Amino acid sequence: TMARSDDTASVREATEARTEPRLAVSLARSPADIEDAQRLRYKVFAEEMGARIGDAGSGIDADEFDPYCDHLIVRDVDTLRVVGTYRILAPHRARELGRLYSDTEFDLSRLQLIAPTMVEVGRSCVHRDCRSGSTILMLWAGMAHYMRAGGYSHLIGCASVSLADGGHSAARIRSEVQKYLSDPEHRVFPRLAFPYERIAPAATAELPPLLKGYLRIGSKICGEPA
Repeated sequence: TMARSDDTASVREATEARTEPRLAVSLARSPADIEDAQRLRYKVFAEEMGARIGDAGSGIDADEFDPYCDHLIVRDVDTLRVVGTYRILAPHRARELGRLYSDTEFDLSRLQLIAPTMVEVGRSCVHRDCRSGSTILMLWAGMAHYMRAGGYSHLIGCASVSLADGGHSAARIRSEVQKYLSDPEHRVFPRLAFPYERIAPAATAELPPLLKGYLRIGSKICGEPA
C-alpha cells in the first residue's frame, strides 16, 4: 500500500479548508477497492460518455490489464465513495504482461530505451459531482508520490479526444498540439492513423480538460493521433 506523502497531505488539507467533500488518496488495497474503481470507470466511460466497455449491464469496466496494475483512488472520507481513479502499470508488471495498453494503439519502439523507468497511466476519471479540480489534484499528488517512491522518471499514456462531431474538433486539436511535440527520439507511431488531412478542422476546439492539464505541467505529445 502507499503511505500518504507530505504533498498529498497538503493538498488534502487545502481542499478540506475550501470545500466539501473531504477527500483522501491511496492505492487500492483490496479486490473491493479495485471493484469500486471499476464501477466508477463504467459510470463515467460507459454510462456518461457512451463507450462500449465491459459486459453490458455489469456496471463494471474491467479488462486484461487490471490484474497487473496498481489502482490509485480518491475517496470521499464521509461517504467512502470512490470519486476519482487512475490505473497505473509499473515497468516490471508491463514486462510480465508483455505489453502496455498504449501498444494497442501505437508503435512504441522508440521508447524502449526508457522502458525500465517508464510508468503507463490510463483509465483516469472523476465522478461528475467532484470535478471542481480538487480530486484530480489529489490524484496527481498521489501519482507524484508513486513515481518518487518507485524511482521512476517517465510517465506515458493515451489521451482521448471526442469524435462526436465527425472529427472536426479532433482535427483542430491535432493542429493546435503540434507545438507540444516531443523530441524525435521519443516519437510513437499510430497503428491506425487518424485521417486528419481529409477532415476540415473546426474553427475552434476546446482541449479536453485532462489533456489541457497535462500540457500545462509540461507534458509532450509523442506523435500523430490514432
